[in-house]
Amino acid sequence: MSTAAASPPDFWLRLTRLTPAAQPLFCALFLIAGWIAQRTGGAAAALPLYALAYVAGGAGSAVNAWTSLRQLRVDVNLLMLLGAAGAAVLGEWWEGGVLLFLFSLSNALEFYAIGRTRRAIRALMSLRPAEAVVRRDGTERVLPVEALRIGDVVIVGPGQRLPVDGTVVAGTSSVDQSPITGESIPVDVGPGIAVFAGTINQRGSLEIEVTRRAEDTTLARIVALVERAQSARSPIQRTVDRFGQVYTLVVIAGAATAYAVLRWLQWPEGAAFYRAITVLVVASPCAIVIATPAAVLSAIANAARNGVLFKGGAYLERLAEVDTVVFDKTGTLTTGQPVLTDVIALTGDGESVLRLAAAVERRSEHALADAVVQACFARGLEPPPVTEFEAVTGRGVRGYVEGRRIRAGSERFLLDEGVEVLEDVRAVLRRLRHEGKTPILVAEDRVLGILAVADTVRPEAAAVVRALRRAGIRRLVLLTGDHREVAEAVAEQLGIDDVRAGMLPEEKAEAVRALTRDGVVVMVGDGVNDAPALASAHVGVAMGAAGTDAAMETADVVLMGDALGRLPYVVSLSRRTRRTIQESLVFAGAVIVGLLVATFGAGLRLAAGVVGHEGSTVIVVFNGLRLLRLRPD
Repeated sequence: MSTAAASPPDFWLRLTRLTPAAQPLFCALFLIAGWIAQRTGGAAAALPLYALAYVAGGAGSAVNAWTSLRQLRVDVNLLMLLGAAGAAVLGEWWEGGVLLFLFSLSNALEFYAIGRTRRAIRALMSLRPAEAVVRRDGTERVLPVEALRIGDVVIVGPGQRLPVDGTVVAGTSSVDQSPITGESIPVDVGPGIAVFAGTINQRGSLEIEVTRRAEDTTLARIVALVERAQSARSPIQRTVDRFGQVYTLVVIAGAATAYAVLRWLQWPEGAAFYRAITVLVVASPCAIVIATPAAVLSAIANAARNGVLFKGGAYLERLAEVDTVVFDKTGTLTTGQPVLTDVIALTGDGESVLRLAAAVERRSEHALADAVVQACFARGLEPPPVTEFEAVTGRGVRGYVEGRRIRAGSERFLLDEGVEVLEDVRAVLRRLRHEGKTPILVAEDRVLGILAVADTVRPEAAAVVRALRRAGIRRLVLLTGDHREVAEAVAEQLGIDDVRAGMLPEEKAEAVRALTRDGVVVMVGDGVNDAPALASAHVGVAMGAAGTDAAMETADVVLMGDALGRLPYVVSLSRRTRRTIQESLVFAGAVIVGLLVATFGAGLRLAAGVVGHEGSTVIVVFNGLRLLRLRPD
């Protein structure tokens, strides 16, 4: 069955719907054909081909310009169309066609270059497998990921990507979580450990109970948050947009004024009109308008690939101005997991003191008790059984171990139990507290020994503090609800001199609000208990937020991994972005001034002005895209 040739209206309609890449291609083809026709058959033969070049190269701009005009706005698309139309009026179809070709080529490069930042994020979604092996009703079957239900058990073999967020119910392995947290070191997982869609199971088979539907996984929420951030306009971008509106009108008025002045100076009408059209083109603010989104979108994409989510360009911009960083202590500067640091035997040896303490602490539910028991097993010791166990909430525990009545707890607890605490023991207790450690006294009818437990400082914390000081951060503050001795010990290790301890959540928030009156403040916390303080800062940064709804919703910047070391990178990225925008704006402005000077001082041809103008736009775009290559130290 034959197909009828497309009617002329259909052909023109198709030209207006060309893809960004096809527009300059067809424009160039028609331009070359028109040039050949003009050389062989004259202007009349070339005119239809030049008209087709105009439509191919200007159709997209015409649609955009019309859309803006309907919203009572003017933009650079209108300037380019006016310039091309003016060239046509003068009979300079070739130069007008070159203008539309280069402008459409510039738009195509911007479209695909900035699209790289979105594709960099979209590529994360492709990390999630389309299907999963599910065990239902005692049988294994392959189902689309979208068909999985909460409570299903998914089986993931070695080397496979995890299709869902869930909890490991069987098997042990190591999982590469870099797509979520940005950390390249695999994490060991086993029963009870949460895992995320898009991560890679490296060895061993895992059975995972589904805890989130496909559309609600951490990976899906990362993509949604980043896309929302990329669509939000930063304050700089909003300012540039407003400036662009006024500036475009000024350019149109300036071109008209130039024409009027040149005619008043007795220039020929054609020459004056040509010079005015050249002014219209070279003064267009294309590069100025694209400078900010090219940089901001690239920075947001770069951050997301490295496990950092910005909620919007405004926070990226504000973070570049930070001069005060406020830290929560527990879980931020410290690991949040108490460990046994000292075993001091006053009678017998340290191993016997640790075994006796672990025996009674094994039945306790306190976090410090877990540290004692874990340390006992880690040293290859087996705690003996305990009978008649009792726990005194907030004080200590007691019970019979190997026929001896053993107590473990605070100094106050032992005094209440009638056990004497001598001055030499109190001296040891004072030393341990000064070091930021929590002492646990182990006693029978007298003190047998002292254990010390501490929430250890993160290994990278000191390096982070040094890096922030090198970056010019004026003030570093530690806020905590913990005891002053503990807080000061941590601060002393890290070199933080402003310590505020014993603070309730609302007091933390008030302290942050007070600091914001003296400069731009960033608050770093775990995103849950520190929510009021995070909300009170200019920029709230939540860390360790992978899979945590509260942290992802509360903070302005989210560190998906439990990686405090990403903080200097975040500050550096923000400042590099601001510097890149400033460079691009200065460069774009200088090019416009230079082209205007050349237009009036050297009689710059329209085609040369077009090349200079569009070339500057492309350079600005690729200057912004350089931020995609920035890597954490």
